[in-house]
Amino acid sequence: MTDPSDSAFKAELKAFIMSTCDRDSDPASLADGAPLFGPDSPLALDSIDGLQLSVALERRFGVKITDPKVFRRVFTSVNALADYLRRQRTPPG
Repeated sequence: MTDPSDSAFKAELKAFIMSTCDRDSDPASLADGAPLFGPDSPLALDSIDGLQLSVALERRFGVKITDPKVFRRVFTSVNALADYLRRQRTPPG
């Protein structure tokens, strides 16, 4: 079963991505596991979108991603982004 807060957070991330990348699509139409970049991406995000997302992510969530390998892993899908942000917000314990 999906945690309602998980669904709400992913919906927030989808709206954040659509707004940041100036896409005129319904955020709910983006599947959680859909690729955000590449030929199979329903959003057709490019490197400029990636830069915008990186800057906006830092402003909104206080998370800075400088390593391109980490960026590619984190921005594979909404699921991957949500998991990464949760890990960044949870103090090690």
